[in-house]
Amino acid sequence: MGKKLIFLDIDGTLTSAGSNVPPDSALEAVKKAQEIGHKVFLCTGRNPGMLAPLLKYGFDGVIGCAGGYITIGDEVIYDCPMEEDDVKTALDVLHRNGVFCTVEAKDIAYGDSNLAEFFADNADEGNSEIERWRKALSSNLGIHDIKEYDGQPVYKVVIMCTEDKQLDEARKLLQDKYEFCMQIVPLKMTKCVNGELINRKFDKGRAVIRVAEALGYDIGDTVGFGDSMNDLEMIKTVGYSVCMANGNENLKKLCDLVCDSVDDDGLAKAFKQLKLVE
Repeated sequence: MGKKLIFLDIDGTLTSAGSNVPPDSALEAVKKAQEIGHKVFLCTGRNPGMLAPLLKYGFDGVIGCAGGYITIGDEVIYDCPMEEDDVKTALDVLHRNGVFCTVEAKDIAYGDSNLAEFFADNADEGNSEIERWRKALSSNLGIHDIKEYDGQPVYKVVIMCTEDKQLDEARKLLQDKYEFCMQIVPLKMTKCVNGELINRKFDKGRAVIRVAEALGYDIGDTVGFGDSMNDLEMIKTVGYSVCMANGNENLKKLCDLVCDSVDDDGLAKAFKQLKLVE
């Protein structure tokens, strides 16, 4: 088959949510795919600091910050942080409406100190993004208190609240420049409106196009693997789309293939089924 560009979400796709260790089967599949000429990129909402533990596995490049930061090998080909005034406006209005916030700078993420308490009362493993933040906060995996934020460039804001109406004021002020990529997740004690404030200048789909154009690939020769609605633009853009069995039900309906879950060697099985490995 022709050589493909393969894009892998991390949490809930390449790894169990909140983990930095992919299954051995997934690592073997990635290595074999690369050996026969395919290129494999991470395509994640994580910032470079939070995805860094995975770089030792030898990926060909990274789409980080949901498309706001892109590398091919060691070369940065796209770098688009939020404007400083927008960060301040977002934090002010969201906090005023009782919204939990985590801001992602390039190497450090800063979260509200009471967010850990919210997760402690509402532990839930049904959503990879929420589980990532819960585990990161409970084990101190690089999440600093938002009071320590020193004004460095921010790429996106992760937001969590219990009612969508808490976002009304923020939408009025920011929706022209930023997309509110949200989903409602039922938790043990309540529901959580969870999502991201993402610059309209980029998304995972446009990041896939940027990488494909830089490397001279037709978009039809791209394959994307995801599990969450924040993978939607990637899934809509790639030539062939795959959702994990543990993924969002709405995303599954849009994908060309639903493979087994991340914890059931789903990635390796899908690579074999799609003949990405010999």
